Amino acid sequence: MRLLLDENVPKPLHRILTTFLLNHEIVHLLELDGWSGTRDESLYPLAAADGFDVILTNDGRQMQRPREVAAIAASGIHRIEYPHKHPGLVGMGVAVATVSAGLPGALALLEESDGQRLITLRGVDPTTVSRMRFIDPAKTPPKFWPSIL
Repeated sequence: MRLLLDENVPKPLHRILTTFLLNHEIVHLLELDGWSGTRDESLYPLAAADGFDVILTNDGRQMQRPREVAAIAASGIHRIEYPHKHPGLVGMGVAVATVSAGLPGALALLEESDGQRLITLRGVDPTTVSRMRFIDPAKTPPKFWPSIL
């Protein structure tokens, strides 16, 4: 499949995806001459005309704008979005984890689909309580923890 990463997809994510998804052509919009700044309602028909099968975006608001929804529908291109609400390194980690875990399965489903599909990859929760277990062995020692330290 030919996959276009919207310009709101971080460039480091492009490098990661091209390293692991070897059977797909993955192009970042910023690599295409004259495409930067293209409005979404123009992007989908342009991408379809250029032979892209899928657009990956983190713009969750697209599906709330009637003209953009109409452009997506008319293009016939599959649309994959992923949540990305966190800034900095945490945001990059959420993007990498979400897309790396979900995109291979999504692309496999799209290869078998008989028409246009819209997919939302479920994000990971970067809060400390959900991403790690934190133990103070002085207060809650694990089984077999030595009592004399």
